[in-house]
Amino acid sequence: MTTNQQADPLIGRLVDGRYRVRARIARGGMATVYVATDLRLERRIALKVMHAHLSDDSAFQSRFIQEARAAARLADPHVVNVFDQGQDGELAYLVMEYLPGITLRELLREQKRLTIPQTITIMDAVLAGLSAAHRAGIVHRDVKPENVLLAEDGRIKIGDFGLARATTANTATGQQLLGTIAYLAPELVTRGTADARSDIYALGIMLYEMLVGEQPYKGEQPMQIAFQHATESVPRPSVRNPGVPEQLDELVLWATEKSPDERPDDAQQMLDRLREIERGLGIAPAVAAATMSQRSQADSGDVTKVMPSTIAIADPTAPVAAPVDNATLLRRRSSRRRARGAFLLTLVLLLATVAGGVGWWFGSGPGSLVAVPAVAGMSYDDAANALTAEGFVPVRGEENSIDVARDQTIRSDPDEGARLDKGAEVTVVVSIGPASHTAETLNGKTEQEARDYLAGIKVNVAEQSLVLFSDADADRVINAFVTPRDGGEVYACAEGCELLEDDSVELYVSAGAFPDVAGMSVDQATKTLTDKQLQVSGDIQYVTSEDVEKDRVIGVADRAEEGNWRPGDQVQLIVSTGPPLFPVPDVTGMSRDEAAQAIRDAGFEPTWNGIWNAFPNDFTEVTGSDPGEGEQRRKGTKITLQIRSSAF
Repeated sequence: MTTNQQADPLIGRLVDGRYRVRARIARGGMATVYVATDLRLERRIALKVMHAHLSDDSAFQSRFIQEARAAARLADPHVVNVFDQGQDGELAYLVMEYLPGITLRELLREQKRLTIPQTITIMDAVLAGLSAAHRAGIVHRDVKPENVLLAEDGRIKIGDFGLARATTANTATGQQLLGTIAYLAPELVTRGTADARSDIYALGIMLYEMLVGEQPYKGEQPMQIAFQHATESVPRPSVRNPGVPEQLDELVLWATEKSPDERPDDAQQMLDRLREIERGLGIAPAVAAATMSQRSQADSGDVTKVMPSTIAIADPTAPVAAPVDNATLLRRRSSRRRARGAFLLTLVLLLATVAGGVGWWFGSGPGSLVAVPAVAGMSYDDAANALTAEGFVPVRGEENSIDVARDQTIRSDPDEGARLDKGAEVTVVVSIGPASHTAETLNGKTEQEARDYLAGIKVNVAEQSLVLFSDADADRVINAFVTPRDGGEVYACAEGCELLEDDSVELYVSAGAFPDVAGMSVDQATKTLTDKQLQVSGDIQYVTSEDVEKDRVIGVADRAEEGNWRPGDQVQLIVSTGPPLFPVPDVTGMSRDEAAQAIRDAGFEPTWNGIWNAFPNDFTEVTGSDPGEGEQRRKGTKITLQIRSSAF
């Protein structure tokens, strides 16, 4: 047993006082499957348990129960049997037939491409099981290799009717479109409708995959694959695998026609064509055990054929019975007459008993009970009329729902199909729309805390939050905006607000403070910014600075758009070229005091030999300066005046 299994709290538990959980088999998006022991019947079963976080969701519970009902209606050797469905505290579960083995997906991963006999064997069984579903008016809606089980004892079965729907309820919204994209029929992509021919399309894709070893359409995003299903035609498998017979090529193309009207009507019609192909190729469906227990030999195509039933024939060496005399014949006839009289008496008594039983059944027994009609999707008045027509007393009940429109019936209680006495009360549960919640303050929560809180009140959260640099700590919510489910105006919810279930919220999350790079070298600043997922432009802006020395970063240029900086933004550095320089003015020919003032006016500090201070200003003449006229210097630089006496 793996560590993960040891950590699973359900392993070892007794469910509903009957099913002892032994080990985990598989885990999916909606449920986990365990192998368990039915202590009452002493047999191994598969226990499918809905995930705990979905058990309170009425929509998922309804889908879960629907799987049990859909599969239980089918009695076919190629459909996984469902034995029971129930609730044990917080656990909603299905009890199914346990089939040790692998799925078709696992076989495809191991073997890549299947042989023609293997493919025909599996398709024959799957079509037989699916034709039983189609005859019962059930569309599977999720046909794919993961749902085809290959048991160790050779049985091949299709399971997981979790998406099954009655053929009359063939419309799906975008949110209900849960089938796997790789096997999605074009009409589900373009119109959101499905019937038996949508299952046929998925079978055609699956048949292509078995023959070729890969799916016909590929793409990085699911919508790319969905677009190809809606717009392109599936190629012939023989293009990728020349060993595929033309008849199977044609079967794939027929099943995957873009228009449903051009495909087989149902699985039985496709099965009939497959069996014509089997006879034409001289290939009968092989014993499925070869697919399982002899997989190492499967590539050779050496699989055992199904043997015909044994026919008894006469043994020529057996002794011949002797002739019978007349006395013996008379005794036999008399015995037959007595036996016939006893049979007639028994028949009369049996008919009398049956007549009494029928009277009891329809008078006071179960036959006097009436089935609750289906009312889901109706208005309350229509549902009440339908119940009244069957002799029931309708009672209005209300419940919040994000799946059923306001004022439409969600279900009845007891549910449809339950048998009750006439005059019994039946509650019509009517949708009052999504529940309203007063959201608490989101600002200051971590992103995960905010997501968990909003999910807990059934509010959708955008997959990607908007991340911004701010004064708040990293990973803290700094704003939130609500898009109402009915398409109203977006409004803020950072400090709490009123919202409805199924509204959508976009979170604004802090990336922490924008990095301060002032005073750094260009290399240091570049590394600091890129470490914060910012892009540094190679176009550096150089400016002079009185305060920042040359080649050091002063800061960054303003963001091109208004608003906070975001990871991924491009940043332009502003780098110092040092203080500005100014030219030394020409003071030649001026007196001492005139030249000194001109130097000061230019922003410099004049200086000269102190001996010239003893001379009156009018007797002085400046002959030059050091630095000289026109040379560039910082303001405040000392400029030495060269002076002579003008009296000589």
